[in-house]
Amino acid sequence: MTISNQTPLLDTVMTPDDLRGLAPVDLRQLADELRREMIDAVSVTGGHLGAGLGVVELTVALHYVYDTPGDRLIWDVGHQTYPHKILTGRRDRIRTLRQGGGLSGFTKRSESEYDPFGAAHSSTSISAGLGMAVGRDLAGRDNRVVCVIGDGSMSAGMAYEAMNNAGSMNSRMLVVLNDNDMSIAPAVGAMSAYLSRLISSKPYRGLREIAKQVVQHLPKTVEEAARKAEEYARGLVTGGTLFEEMGFYYVGPIDGHNLDHLLPVLRNIRNGPQDRPVLLHVVTEKGHGHPFEGPSEEKYHAVPKFDVVTGTQVKSQPKAPSYTGVFANALVAEAEADDRIVAITAAMPSGTGLDKFAERFPDRCFDVGIAEQHAVTFAAGLATEGLKPFTAIYSTFLQRGFDQVVHDVAIQSLPVRFAIDRAGLIGADGATHAGAFDLAYLGCLPGMVVMAAADEAELAHMTATAAAIDDRPSAFRYPRGEGTGVEVPARGSVLELGKGRVLREGTTVAILSLGARLGECLLAAEDLAARGLSATVADARFLRPLDTDLVSRLAAEHEVLITIEEGSVGGFGAHVMQWLAGSGGLDRGLKPRVMTLPDRFIDHDTPEAQYAQAGLDAAGIVATALSALGREDEGAVRA
Repeated sequence: MTISNQTPLLDTVMTPDDLRGLAPVDLRQLADELRREMIDAVSVTGGHLGAGLGVVELTVALHYVYDTPGDRLIWDVGHQTYPHKILTGRRDRIRTLRQGGGLSGFTKRSESEYDPFGAAHSSTSISAGLGMAVGRDLAGRDNRVVCVIGDGSMSAGMAYEAMNNAGSMNSRMLVVLNDNDMSIAPAVGAMSAYLSRLISSKPYRGLREIAKQVVQHLPKTVEEAARKAEEYARGLVTGGTLFEEMGFYYVGPIDGHNLDHLLPVLRNIRNGPQDRPVLLHVVTEKGHGHPFEGPSEEKYHAVPKFDVVTGTQVKSQPKAPSYTGVFANALVAEAEADDRIVAITAAMPSGTGLDKFAERFPDRCFDVGIAEQHAVTFAAGLATEGLKPFTAIYSTFLQRGFDQVVHDVAIQSLPVRFAIDRAGLIGADGATHAGAFDLAYLGCLPGMVVMAAADEAELAHMTATAAAIDDRPSAFRYPRGEGTGVEVPARGSVLELGKGRVLREGTTVAILSLGARLGECLLAAEDLAARGLSATVADARFLRPLDTDLVSRLAAEHEVLITIEEGSVGGFGAHVMQWLAGSGGLDRGLKPRVMTLPDRFIDHDTPEAQYAQAGLDAAGIVATALSALGREDEGAVRA
């Protein structure tokens, strides 16, 4: 732990028990020190800065009023949990955030008892919290359950499904809606805070209950009119009609940076009647207390390491364009030539590069919010009208729309194009964001064209190929980060479907790669050559349709055939081996080996370290080849 004259009060708080020992008047100072500590930590590690800055006071207030970890505090997504981690016994490790062997950038059950639910994808908190509330009730316990969810996460249908379920069950739980976009409420002030304290208080809720009892003895029409009048009156004042209709007792909006507003309202809710779920609407500013002047995207989301005094960011100079940028440029080039091309993103315009597309074609780019299921079916609807939709979604997020890919796209053979960013292992965000499964979950779908780019030029070609495929769905995947430095054409060329390419000819070992491990395959071939082992290296390009001619030739002409992919079991290698088994290619003494990600989740680290752990680097490929040939004693790396 860092002891500093900048954080004298925070230095006395090791856990929330220490926090709850402070006087309320001290909490403002504690929040200021907590914000400083978080800024200093993120300057060392990089990470999600804006979201955490926006919930400092809310974090302090929740841990102060609620008896965590007995009371369950669930954070949606987890981007905003750095202050929570500092207050819950992890301050001494906060400068290991997102580093190998260090703290996760999200909540993680195995990391702390104060993290009752792991999360890095959005909109799961209310469902999980409802499960905890029902579990508590069945066990006869009386602890509280609190879910904190941002207004952006409320754009996902899952949040409303959970609220509808919770409201119908009258579950005892609190949902804190952290509204940092001002998208629901007008500006908040003293009157709003007063009304929130009033309607969350015991006297008000007691009078409300008495009134309900009275009107029950009146004619039904009067009872119903009175109920609607009271709820809609509060809705007009506070904006909570939607949540009331879903069965929640709505309180708010209140200023999420004003502890004098937060503390009494939270106490009222915690100590008040527990006959139905409560939604507390808190308005905050993402990036509140950001130390440097001037607007910036980094204020609102993530930052690399930076100088805590000047704000200067530590950024390495890219050696090559990013894959995301190459895709964006390639799609713009295709759209320039074809006005039927449209683009869809699910709340990640800059992350997928579609912000560039939107600048050029604002009427042809659609951000549907955190709603991957809707994004897929929306694209399917566009395709039925003759448009050419490109749906750009991270691999790990497309998992959330899998049923729609099957039911709404694949079965109907609709030409929706899936641009799958963040394929493979991606580093600091860890297992929750790794693109490990898309080859397996898309490769099993009849009629789906599945491609994987080995470099940025191939990505441009695959974008053009997807644009040309107009009779079935297609997908192409590519990794995060910089390309390899190859020359990228101004516009890609259309590839022949189901045809790979051979980059190096050999005789003993055949290495068949799908995706961005191709560079490591070529390095491995060099190492094997130095050992007197001649190696062929081929880029399959396609998982579906599979280049069966290439696979058959490699199997027939080599002693060892190694497939390698940046994906889980059940993907490219499985398709190759099934083809060989069915066609007799395994009947003649071939020594096949399938290299995939290991059958476990890989924690956050640098991508290079992650791939070394997975054995999917040049050394791992060499070791696999030597093992197949019975030469393990030579070691994986030539001295």
